Amino acid sequence: MTGRNSLYGPVDPAPDAGYVDPPARKGFFTDTSVCIGCKACEVACKEWNLLPADDVAGTDHPGLLGMSYDNTGALGASTWRHVAFIEQPMPSPAAAPAPPGRAPEFLGMPATTLPGASREHQRTDLRWLMSSDVCKHCTHAACLDVCPTGSLFRTEFGTVVVQQDICNGCGYCVSACPYGVIDRREDDGRAWKCTLCYDRLKGNLQPACATACPTQSIQFGDLDDLRERAVRRVDELHGTGVTEARLYGHDENDGVGGDGAFFLLLDEPEVYGLPPDPVVTTRDLPDMWRRAAVAGAAMVAATVAAFAAGSRR
Repeated sequence: MTGRNSLYGPVDPAPDAGYVDPPARKGFFTDTSVCIGCKACEVACKEWNLLPADDVAGTDHPGLLGMSYDNTGALGASTWRHVAFIEQPMPSPAAAPAPPGRAPEFLGMPATTLPGASREHQRTDLRWLMSSDVCKHCTHAACLDVCPTGSLFRTEFGTVVVQQDICNGCGYCVSACPYGVIDRREDDGRAWKCTLCYDRLKGNLQPACATACPTQSIQFGDLDDLRERAVRRVDELHGTGVTEARLYGHDENDGVGGDGAFFLLLDEPEVYGLPPDPVVTTRDLPDMWRRAAVAGAAMVAATVAAFAAGSRR
């Protein structure tokens, strides 16, 4: 079902799109602090949605990219869930002592011991920040705004889905997405992205990735409930000394009106390849069109005035 889509401010997207008495908005809360990088979500997503394997650049077969254990690199037309492995150097406990009562380990990777070193000289060389990325199903979805065929539509669950059978491959949605999520396949040119398993939602099933996640890093449910749960989780981590924990994409007053898929991160968004302050790229379109109309009217008036002046002479 298609309809209008507001360009700013908090809004419930399904009623805004014209649905009458829709169900509660659904979404994902991805808690990266408990992600173990198993990639079960990637496999489950590909299996359920019949997505092709990703080939390594320059080869005709899937495999590792040569960058940590990341074998997909980024979200794309054939990768709707991407597990990122971000490696970070960490200071030794001698330079940065652990808080009282907290062992010198960091979420994502245990402390390492130098050969022959005593326990006092244990140190952590690296930590891995693991995160399963996905389409954000924005409240204000620029991809939806720019689609000329209605291929992209808002569902009754508040999510955004692509109908490939009427996609003309124009690519407007690709450039409009502030997260760089949506992509086209080279073989047919059509756009593809996560549907939040729309077919499963209609059958009262949760998405395949959330079903497969063994640590509940990917949590699915009513978006309002997930937001409350996420705030409690951040408070819990802060209470144990993990002060770097923060939420990303949960704020309804941000540049996209809040995301339907939001995250608990352990570092700045840029570290995970996420924009720090995303803004729906179509927000300024009404003002741009109004200014263009004013400029066009001024040009017409100037042309008419010049023509009239020339006729009088």
